[in-house]
Amino acid sequence: MKKLLLLGDEALAQGAIDAGMSGVFAYPGTPSTEITEYIQVNEDAIKRDIHRTWASNEKTAVEAAVGMSYAGKRTMCCMKHVGLNVAADAFMNSAFVGANGGNLIAVADDPSMHSSQNEQDSRFYAKFAMIPCLEPSSQQEAYDMAFYGLDYSERVKLPIMVRLTTRLSHSRAGVIRKEMLAENEIKLPEDPDQFMLLPSYSRAKYKKLIKLQDELIKTSEESPFNSYEAGEDKSLGIIACGLAYNYVKEVFDGGKSPYPILKICQYPLPKNMIHKIMNECDRILVVEEGQPIVEEMLKGYMPNDKIRGRLDGSFSRDGEINPNKVMAALGMANTTGEAIPENVVGRPPALCVGCPHIDSFNVLNDVLEEHGKGHVFSDIGCYTLGYLPPYNAIDTVLDMGASITMAKGAADAGLFPAVAVIGDGTFGHSGLTGLADCIYDETNVVVVILDNATTGMTGGQNYCIEGRLEDICIGLGVEKEHIRVVTPLKKNHEENVKVFREEFDYEGVSVIIPRRECIQTLAQKHRTAKVTK
Repeated sequence: MKKLLLLGDEALAQGAIDAGMSGVFAYPGTPSTEITEYIQVNEDAIKRDIHRTWASNEKTAVEAAVGMSYAGKRTMCCMKHVGLNVAADAFMNSAFVGANGGNLIAVADDPSMHSSQNEQDSRFYAKFAMIPCLEPSSQQEAYDMAFYGLDYSERVKLPIMVRLTTRLSHSRAGVIRKEMLAENEIKLPEDPDQFMLLPSYSRAKYKKLIKLQDELIKTSEESPFNSYEAGEDKSLGIIACGLAYNYVKEVFDGGKSPYPILKICQYPLPKNMIHKIMNECDRILVVEEGQPIVEEMLKGYMPNDKIRGRLDGSFSRDGEINPNKVMAALGMANTTGEAIPENVVGRPPALCVGCPHIDSFNVLNDVLEEHGKGHVFSDIGCYTLGYLPPYNAIDTVLDMGASITMAKGAADAGLFPAVAVIGDGTFGHSGLTGLADCIYDETNVVVVILDNATTGMTGGQNYCIEGRLEDICIGLGVEKEHIRVVTPLKKNHEENVKVFREEFDYEGVSVIIPRRECIQTLAQKHRTAKVTK
């Protein structure tokens, strides 16, 4: 079959297409975005008319995927690690209702927080939900796991998590394709009660899920993605999880380790293989991307002083693993290059030249000058960079949608003014309910929805409420005369300051919408227009 050069994200996407997937449901978030973007432009996906539009948020994505699985079709939903927090309600309950058509839940973690507000390991969620988790060590495994995972999902009637990390998601390697499978026909569950979670049904399903764990462990023992490699030097055994397996192999000449290596890419942990390496070796080094979930579990198997990893300082508790860190943990020579010279100045991220948010922040700063700092609650998006110099225009960021609800809480505490700054895409993701709370309580807040006509931070994707912000705000109950649309341009500065001041003076819920297209998506449109002429 054809060999393709693919990112890890793209390999999983191509594998799902080739394995007969009928729909992907996702919300963009680095490092998971490219999974869905690849499917959206893939010729086979277009030809088959695979569902591939963006969902409102991660929770709706999981729920829609469960619905497609209910209908007997193969499906996948995709998100980054913090998106799984948004989807947690549906995700946890999906383990109880299970799957009819194969259902993959692809989650891309971001160790070192390259583009995230926290460092979080999604394997904990899989363990919490008691469902299998696949963690590819290479792009080829990411592709192969789509076939394996969808088949496994249908066999055990459970959703299957596929956990990626940044370096695998965003690095390329050759991937050999398999023959494409046909899509499933619509077929409703044989058990009419399978997807019903009334408490009496849930109790029975929970017992069934618990009973299934022995079978899941046995399958991990037999998995083609878990393997035991013998080594002559039994003074140390290495347990390497997912991508970390590649880091371990890289530090030895020809990839040949003198120590036994247990490669783990399918969970729950294969107990017999764990016992084997622990009984054979004097000490165990656990190499895993993310948090020390395997290391913590091993502490229950043997004395703590025999286990090494993130908890004893062999690796730092935070950040990514890399070959140099593995070499240091093994006591090998440090091959880290020279430090960056002091005269090389760092370049923090910045808003693009011509970004409409710049003009909005300049207006906001002028209006707030008389009130001082500490009044602006921001959200997740490009505009979070407004915290940095030269703008210093925002004061908080917590999670998607929290700007409005934090502003509400501060206003309820008596803070005036209380200003929320949220992007149009983020407002569609999780801002509507916060605004509804403000309207219900008649809270004295000013909500600034920065409308740049795209989901800018993740690359310019479209979103579900695009072009309907005013209608939605009116529908939620904001008074029409207090929904103000302005054009954020330097020439309009004084006029926009006047609008902001008027809404600050109003006691109630105000919505101001600075509207100007993202400079990057506008430039892309111009480039496309030139090419198509």
